[in-house]
Amino acid sequence: MTQTIKKERQTFTDLVRVWLKGILDPIGLFLNRIGLTPNMITLTGLVGHILAAVAAASGRISTAGWLIFFLGPVDALDGTMARLRGESSQWGAFVDSVVDRYSELFIFGGLIYAFSVQGNTTGVLLAYLAASGSVLVSYVRARAQSLGFDTKVGLFSRFERYLVLVPALVFNFPVVGLAILAAGSHFTALQRIAAMRRQAYTDGEK
Repeated sequence: MTQTIKKERQTFTDLVRVWLKGILDPIGLFLNRIGLTPNMITLTGLVGHILAAVAAASGRISTAGWLIFFLGPVDALDGTMARLRGESSQWGAFVDSVVDRYSELFIFGGLIYAFSVQGNTTGVLLAYLAASGSVLVSYVRARAQSLGFDTKVGLFSRFERYLVLVPALVFNFPVVGLAILAAGSHFTALQRIAAMRRQAYTDGEK
């Protein structure tokens, strides 16, 4: 049975983008004028996350947190620039989403390495659970969307995860932050699975 994708819900991330539109639009317009492209900004964010991951892996946890903190606006600018250029596309959205996943996994990989060097088994396990949860949150939504369903629900989308991760790194309590991320991201994945099931059965799927 052919499905029609339903209108997506507004998340906290969407609301923040609306609130910051007056700040992001002038910056995005300026970057467009000086010849930068949205993909350049996307890749700049990825490089920054790799540097943050290297800092985390070497035990400089606070430095990693500050790097990610300053990358926050950069992460929001690629979409703003594409919209202002009238070039928003499925390819651009795809690249942005894939780079976001790589960026998060680099950070978690850096933390896993740091904890393994320290012999901190709990930290390694929590970093793995946080990483797998973050991937599942995105995967469940993407898989459901490919079948025509909207599962854009849950408390721990990427922006909310960063609201936990950044302070945990800046103030050097990564294990606590990772515990929250591990629990919250997997709970969000389960929320999205439940949303998919409700919609599937409502639409007569068996």
